[in-house]
Amino acid sequence: MVHLVYLVQPNKRDRPNKQERPAGSQIVAGCIPEWEGHILLCRRAIEPKSGLWTFPAGFMEIGESTEQAAVRETLEEAQAEVERICLFAVLSLPHIGQAYLVFRGPMRSPDFGAGEESLEVQLFSLAAIPWDKIAFPVVKDALRRYVDDMTRGEFQVHVATLPDRLP
Repeated sequence: MVHLVYLVQPNKRDRPNKQERPAGSQIVAGCIPEWEGHILLCRRAIEPKSGLWTFPAGFMEIGESTEQAAVRETLEEAQAEVERICLFAVLSLPHIGQAYLVFRGPMRSPDFGAGEESLEVQLFSLAAIPWDKIAFPVVKDALRRYVDDMTRGEFQVHVATLPDRLP
């Protein structure tokens, strides 16, 4: 008789709810909140990339769906409520063991504010996105796809594997 034993080494990431996250692949759920032709971005108050801009996103928690994670992260980081979100992009980053599931959806109201992980939160027109101050290449990639779709007037679900280094 063969017995298999699986050992999982928890990583050392400090978790606000004290859950330990197993080492290995991680799912990041994010949302591009929309309001009257603008998108809501957060300027990060935490490392990595403190002071740079991103859309609300974070690790999926045990017991929640990716949609729930995206809605929760939007509320936590931007104090904004989104509704009727839909999947926009699935972006794989095999070099760091992450998959980003990015949603988009309208805000329920123009009300928002900086959560604990944000220095500030701001609505941007597509022409005013601070491209040189975007925190992560994957976020810049998703936002470029968003702008392209918005310009074309038709949204699609993007599925891509991103290289180690993006241009």
